[in-house]
Amino acid sequence: MEEGFRFFKLNTGAKIPSLGLGTWAAAPDVVGDAIAAAVKVGYRHIDCASIYGNEKEIGSALKKLFDDGVVKREDLWITSKLWCNNHLPEDVPKALDRTLQDLQLDYVDLYLESAGPSYVVTHVEIIRGKRHLTSEIHWPVSVKKGSDAKPENLTRPDIPSTWKAMEALYDSGKARAIGVSNFSLKKLADLLEIARIPPAVNQVECHPAWQQTKLQAFCKSKGVHLSGYSPLGSAKNTHRVLQNPIVNTVAEKLGKSPAQVALRWGLQMGHSVLPKSANEARLKENFDIFDWCIPEDLLAKFPEIEQERLVKGAGFVHETFGIYRTLEELWDGEI
Repeated sequence: MEEGFRFFKLNTGAKIPSLGLGTWAAAPDVVGDAIAAAVKVGYRHIDCASIYGNEKEIGSALKKLFDDGVVKREDLWITSKLWCNNHLPEDVPKALDRTLQDLQLDYVDLYLESAGPSYVVTHVEIIRGKRHLTSEIHWPVSVKKGSDAKPENLTRPDIPSTWKAMEALYDSGKARAIGVSNFSLKKLADLLEIARIPPAVNQVECHPAWQQTKLQAFCKSKGVHLSGYSPLGSAKNTHRVLQNPIVNTVAEKLGKSPAQVALRWGLQMGHSVLPKSANEARLKENFDIFDWCIPEDLLAKFPEIEQERLVKGAGFVHETFGIYRTLEELWDGEI
């Protein structure tokens, strides 16, 4: 970690901004204004994904920010993700090309391969109802090409073949770092055994109510940066974090909001955090986490918080289709 927790250094040598703006479930008609407001507040890390259904609008917002001279491309870190219906090796570069076209960029700072779908199905329904660029695999799950994440479309993922195609994206320069998302410790370890280029990032659910202690330690030991999505809790379960008695006690003692404490906890644990908001006041509040810290005596209380995975991925589990019969199989016991 460097520069007052504002950046973390990846195994590629690049510096990823520690605070990013999440864009999941951000409606296309509001996401552009949220991006513009966030960048003007000081955010330099935007977390995207093709499945979010709003990359075209994000691209338009980024272009305007560049054209107006608010920031330069090289000032921003842009992450996107490979969705589960594009895991065939021949589909991986096409998926990134579509993302680059939508975002109006020449490269992403990070591209993530996803590992793993009550969560995914809900995720898609929400969307339909309403500068450094990285690439990642979004879930360790695959579905038939061109299909959605219904159980009957689940297929057997071939992570080694998909990852080889991801490595080619890194070689091409279109993805300046590559990583994974929603990978358990075992799945990450298996990938590290065969990877020519190790993943730079594993993006997973992480917050005071799901601290991922073992996974964090493993990532650190292997030089893989952990990035935490839903750092304030999942959409339907923010109370598990923001109304937690320990988080609130720490907030009261420090004169901060529970959200600021949860985010600052993440930075002090050594991982980047990706809160989402389209509200300018909350964007500013969430950004104000750098010039103070949680003292050690208060930090020591966080392990007392009851742990529960909030984003379970139940939609990727089925008794007949796909390869995961239980949540324990999907998460390799990390549930």
